[in-house]
Amino acid sequence: MVATAMSCQSASATQDYTVVSRFPHDTTAYTQGLVHSDGVLYESTGRLGYSQVRRIDLATGNVLMARDLPANRFGEGLVLLEGKLYQLTWKSGVGYVYDAETLALVDSFSYTGEGWGLSSDGSSLIMSNGSGLLRFLNAQTFEVLREVAVRHRGLPLTQINELEYVDGYLYANVYQSDRIASIDPESGEVLSLFDFAGLLPASERSLTTDVLNGIAFREETGNLLLTGKLWPAVFEVSMPRREESP
Repeated sequence: MVATAMSCQSASATQDYTVVSRFPHDTTAYTQGLVHSDGVLYESTGRLGYSQVRRIDLATGNVLMARDLPANRFGEGLVLLEGKLYQLTWKSGVGYVYDAETLALVDSFSYTGEGWGLSSDGSSLIMSNGSGLLRFLNAQTFEVLREVAVRHRGLPLTQINELEYVDGYLYANVYQSDRIASIDPESGEVLSLFDFAGLLPASERSLTTDVLNGIAFREETGNLLLTGKLWPAVFEVSMPRREESP
């Protein structure tokens, strides 16, 4: 596939990114969380009665395995840590833990407030709740270890959604926008804002196409995989890894 270069602008800087590859994506998947490992794409989908955790073949978009959530649970963020998948739900205050190979349910946990995005720095779970606050949780006890407020140019950045931790930095979808923030997880400072408004062409959008949401790191290429709710494609994107905003 021929790579295409695209300009990416934000309030803080102009960034460039390149679409390296494009893969099929299920247009019925209301993407809430995205993880990639060893050629397999894991996805958490939302909406009551339709929420699942899935194993997906990245190249074809085929669902290899899926596990339904209870009909009264709205699936949210997803992360893979030490062979287990951790999945949040929106307003139920409960999360689920699965065996990554079989999707067998092995545990559950509770938390206060809403569940939105989920990632991990390799030891702690990192959770968003739709505000500008990030929670760091103990992955065994789910105790809140610390909280970090996300700020951009001294002002709170809210609507933090899907998360992906890469090489000491945290990428976050800003809900109901085409922006992805690069965040210092220690200070909460936004280092860059990337605008992906042109990622999915207007010609491929329908009345049901929803917002950009879904970030996964593809370790073998060092690129990010990006998609959206009910999108027809997953895009592999090469972009500047870290650049401090002026």
